[in-house]
Amino acid sequence: MSISIELIPTLDPLLNRSEAISFFRDAIACESITGNEANFVGWLEQRMTALSLAPSVSAFAPGRPNIWGERKGMGGGPRLLFVGHTDTVHVRGWADHWRGTERENPFSGAVVDGAVWGRGSGDLKAGICASLLALDLLDRAGITLKGDVQFAFVGDEESGEPGSGRSAGIEDYVQRVQRDVVAEPDFAIYVEPTQLNVFPAQMGFFIAEITVTGRSAYFGVPEQGVDALKATHRVLSALWAHSDEQAAKGSHDLVGARFVLVTEIKGGGLIAVPGECSFSLIAKLLPHDDLGQAVADLDDVIRSAAGPDVTVSIDYPAGRDHRYGGTGTDIDKSHPAIAMLSSTMAAAMNDRGQIEGAPYWSEAPFLVDRLGCPAVYCAPGDISNCHTFEERVELSEFLNGIVAFAAFIAAYCGIASSN
Repeated sequence: MSISIELIPTLDPLLNRSEAISFFRDAIACESITGNEANFVGWLEQRMTALSLAPSVSAFAPGRPNIWGERKGMGGGPRLLFVGHTDTVHVRGWADHWRGTERENPFSGAVVDGAVWGRGSGDLKAGICASLLALDLLDRAGITLKGDVQFAFVGDEESGEPGSGRSAGIEDYVQRVQRDVVAEPDFAIYVEPTQLNVFPAQMGFFIAEITVTGRSAYFGVPEQGVDALKATHRVLSALWAHSDEQAAKGSHDLVGARFVLVTEIKGGGLIAVPGECSFSLIAKLLPHDDLGQAVADLDDVIRSAAGPDVTVSIDYPAGRDHRYGGTGTDIDKSHPAIAMLSSTMAAAMNDRGQIEGAPYWSEAPFLVDRLGCPAVYCAPGDISNCHTFEERVELSEFLNGIVAFAAFIAAYCGIASSN
């Protein structure tokens, strides 16, 4: 039996569950919609100071700070990083949806049916809180570590607010590591919600916004126009065929197959030949795919299908670690820390600790590709209810996640002494 699994029965009774739930609810109460990260960072600074993490705060953009800190161990152990984003998506429509119920306020952290509800509960304040409370739990147990434990909480991960959602926060933090302002970690857990499963791989992606322009004309003389809808029909047919071709090329054992998904289309509306049509799509890529080549291939499909009588403009608005989008990642599943984390989560909660692929993109490539640091996603919360009016985290999952994180920290970093 591994050290981490042996520690769980010791750590579990030391967790003050009511205090942990209050801590989590207080974090949700700090509204931090993208652009307002400072509100949550101020709260984190107080909590991280209390945990002797000596936090540093610095703005990656005017009025938008990151925060990071470190607990030094006694020496002789590796350095572990917990990282996550402080910003959440918007709450438009939330209050109307839950009008007259205890969930009406998206920042109340209401406890209903054994879960904590609210914007940012799953994405991803449960992970931030669980990782910090895990260190507190080790202190309660009197466990001193050999290795160091770092925490870095960054802004600008979420999309949806004007002029934001470009991963400016993690970019700034990684540059500090590259300049040796911050010590480089040996292993990282990005606390995106995974229901306490372990995700060592994630999809890549890019978003394209396409406008097809023909020439409008009075409906009675359509021969004088160039129908943008007809051209778009050709393009869409070609894109769906392209998607099928990409899927047929093979899949990844954790991430699945490539695809192109058309998400929105607008055009026409007047009693005339439609002169313009626009649509949006998202393309899923696999780890190790060349994102630039994937964009070039899609561009060729679109322009070839559109034909010579229309003009086509294509914008790629979601640049992340790559100018066109986000690259996929895939670290070696045989890494010993992955097996340790997986078995610890499974021991803390039945049916958890599965090794799977992330059905989303987040900021692991900045760690894996820029720093060469193995990184996985693991935290309480279910990604399927995030960004929705149903966002919530099961209390049992959150509390078990704290204990599991604490046990993993001790096992990974090494125990120097314990009471």
